[in-house]
Amino acid sequence: MSGHNKWSSIKHKKGAADAKRGKIFSRLIKEITVAARMGGGDPNANPRLRTAIAAAKTENMPKDNMERAIKKGTGELEGVNYDEVIYEGYAPGGAAVLVECLTDNKNRAVADVRHLFNKAGGNLGENGCVGWMFDKKGLIVIKKEDVDEEHLMELSIEAGAEDVNDEGDTFEVITSTGDFETVKEAIEKASIPSEMSEITMIPQNMLSLQGKEAEQTIRLMEALEDCEDVQKVYTNADIPDEI
Repeated sequence: MSGHNKWSSIKHKKGAADAKRGKIFSRLIKEITVAARMGGGDPNANPRLRTAIAAAKTENMPKDNMERAIKKGTGELEGVNYDEVIYEGYAPGGAAVLVECLTDNKNRAVADVRHLFNKAGGNLGENGCVGWMFDKKGLIVIKKEDVDEEHLMELSIEAGAEDVNDEGDTFEVITSTGDFETVKEAIEKASIPSEMSEITMIPQNMLSLQGKEAEQTIRLMEALEDCEDVQKVYTNADIPDEI
């Protein structure tokens, strides 16, 4: 699976210079609201809500914002009703792209996503056209300087992780969605700091892109992530670091 998480790595390297705090908070609030609506407002009994709250805390979201989002989800406060929609398509060069949306207007969302694919030289496909190329997994990213590889490997596998990959300056711990929380807690209890921990979609195979196609794909991914209704974007594009 080495190199599978290229887009997340690219985003991380671009880092805080591109961070849009309002956009990040908006996405997190939507996710907390939907998680609470679907599984209840108690994070101890709702793994999806627990993960969403952890992500919000990582971004230093005020507690009041989180509590309001939970109450909107459970119906204690009036709020917008969001639908979960996944769109699938191809970037220039043929890389697979998955787009996860939370929207209060499906017609607007699909029109915006289709426009961005077309503008970038890609195309929006039918449901199921690329989804089979991805597996839903837990992902925990840890800087090499913060942990001993052997210790991390032993701890993670013992807690239920599927794999630990060397990704240059980081290790990536891969888990099933069911074991994600257990492995994450084991790493936290060992006082090992993580750079990122999330449920994600991991491509089964990567497609190497070069030159103009790689640049167009990055532009498409960035444009999709700036879209109001989009929560997360995934691709199997393997793009060189220099691009």
